[in-house]
Amino acid sequence: MNRFIFGFIAALLVLGSIWYFVGKRENKDEIRANSAMIQQQIQNVGKLIVTEGYFSQVFTFKNSQNLFLDIVTSDKKALVVANAKATVEYDLRQLETRIDEDNKTVVITKIPEPVINIYPEIEYYDVTQDYFNKFEAKDYNKIKNSVTAQFRKKIESSGLKDNAQERLMSELVNIYVLTKSMGWTLMYNEVIIDNAEQMKNLKR
Repeated sequence: MNRFIFGFIAALLVLGSIWYFVGKRENKDEIRANSAMIQQQIQNVGKLIVTEGYFSQVFTFKNSQNLFLDIVTSDKKALVVANAKATVEYDLRQLETRIDEDNKTVVITKIPEPVINIYPEIEYYDVTQDYFNKFEAKDYNKIKNSVTAQFRKKIESSGLKDNAQERLMSELVNIYVLTKSMGWTLMYNEVIIDNAEQMKNLKR
């Protein structure tokens, strides 16, 4: 009888050990499968997001030079009409993440900063210039730099950057939805992301 009891207990221990290790292996395989799926989703997010806007402005350029001991003034001026296409870009190929399989956590370590590109087209009207003060290459470069700086200010005060950020966060929400559906945790800057709205406000 004792042998039977000992044998039964031994069998239970063996079966329990097998069940434990098989279950543990299946759990590990599931975590790895989930990890691979999350990595794939992150790769799918890794693309260039471009938001475009168009701006116009009219400028007046004027330059005066005093000649001959400030007796004579030589002027040049022009009406400058500038149109520009501007883009705000997020290169999500630069998104940096870390996957912690042991704690079933995805950590976003870096979200790329936006890059603003401005492509101005400049036309000149009512150009007047004196013989001793003609338009030169440096003047056109100065006008272009001034126009670009003015457009950059307009872009900063417009909704273009906000629109670009909304598109960025819409892409990143896909990572949150996937991790949440698998029972994983998503973190950014050591903060746990609990909902999609919090995710959308990360960069604000």
